[in-house]
Amino acid sequence: MLKIIAVCAALCACFPVFAQTDDKPATLIEAPAHAWPAPERKMMLDATRAGTRIVAVGEHGIVLLSDDDGQSFRQAAKVPVSSTLTAVTFSDAEHGWAAGHWGTIIATQDGGETWKLQRVDTSTDQPLFSVDFLDAREGFAAGLWSLLLATHDGGSTWTRVPVPKPVGDSRADRNLYRVFSDHANAIYITAEQGSVLRSRDGGANWSWLETGGKGSLWAGTAAPDGRLMVGGLLGNTFESRDGGQTWSHMDSHSSGSITDLVATRGGVVGVGLDGFVLEARNGAPNFSAIQRADRAALTAVVTNGKNTLVLFSKDGVIRR
Repeated sequence: MLKIIAVCAALCACFPVFAQTDDKPATLIEAPAHAWPAPERKMMLDATRAGTRIVAVGEHGIVLLSDDDGQSFRQAAKVPVSSTLTAVTFSDAEHGWAAGHWGTIIATQDGGETWKLQRVDTSTDQPLFSVDFLDAREGFAAGLWSLLLATHDGGSTWTRVPVPKPVGDSRADRNLYRVFSDHANAIYITAEQGSVLRSRDGGANWSWLETGGKGSLWAGTAAPDGRLMVGGLLGNTFESRDGGQTWSHMDSHSSGSITDLVATRGGVVGVGLDGFVLEARNGAPNFSAIQRADRAALTAVVTNGKNTLVLFSKDGVIRR
């Protein structure tokens, strides 16, 4: 496995953003997260809203909380793992889940202040890259080598879901990167080789969709105008207006690989490597993009209560 490093061409086929080996005995993987003196400067890999609160997760089991629209962050009081967390989601202001290396899934019922371990597999480091819930009980987590898990009881139990083989492939082992759902509760998972996995029956059955791209798709979301948008390697983005049946290329105006796409009231915003910040307004055929002067390796974005962007990177929170 690989140390914490920026994505390069050799890694893009295997890991969505940054890879870390938590090369430790099981007792350390499941040890509580250390209290760091400046946790907001550590690598952060995903972020979301929990009501008015912003919650971000990253290396060493760090969970960051902000109650002032991203002006300041503090580390969560109790996290039961010290392995890297790659994804976080909330079904409401109180109930949330985070996932990461060693197949770890942790859960909170108090807005992210304290967390409990729901799942970990120390027999092999098969990391989870994404977790998403349709409601407080129905959730999915996805990761390396077509690892797909489902829960129907809020995470009390997680069951492995068989993934079909893509057409022309001898086995189902594509990496699964981002789980999201649309307004009809169809579930989508972005994956390698320009492909997207879809279920229209709550996760009972899955089928592969081809966007026409060839690179890994690390990000995806459903826009307020009904479109699906996915993006990934080398700034490639695609949209679907018919629930994933057909896809067309969008111009992202970005050469940096896209690491996050998030729906807002006005459309979709995104971030990527090399400091790119993207926006596609409702109805717009393409993205507009700016490149930050610092060319920060951006990993996640959320909008705060003032509808402005809060950015995260391999070097932590990006200060406005």
